[in-house]
Amino acid sequence: MEVVQMIIEIDFQSDEAIYIQLRNQIILGIATSAIHEGDALPSVRQMADDIGINMHTVNKAYSVLRQEGFLQLDRRRGAVVALDSDKRQAMEEMRSSLRVLLAKGCCKNITGEEVHTMIDEILDDMKNGRM
Repeated sequence: MEVVQMIIEIDFQSDEAIYIQLRNQIILGIATSAIHEGDALPSVRQMADDIGINMHTVNKAYSVLRQEGFLQLDRRRGAVVALDSDKRQAMEEMRSSLRVLLAKGCCKNITGEEVHTMIDEILDDMKNGRM
């Protein structure tokens, strides 16, 4: 099984936790088809060395991705992209997250039309392999 090679960019100045940044970039890689179902991710040690972060941080990101239905962790094969296809649960999680994001937008006077345009642009980017 070949290990997928990917470019991960961590912003060490960001307020967002490093494990969340890593998690998000892996999800974006899957969404843009840079990473496919069945691909093996680098080992925790290798990923930590490549990025220059602590192994426990990578382990936490991989654990969260497993809990969220994006990875399977196997002692022999490592972290493998395996998408849990529970669409109903994914929709509920997305609705919950979007509710807060949309509330923030409403507070900043962002219109529904602007939100729809932004969503269409983001989905188009993902469909065309852009992050």
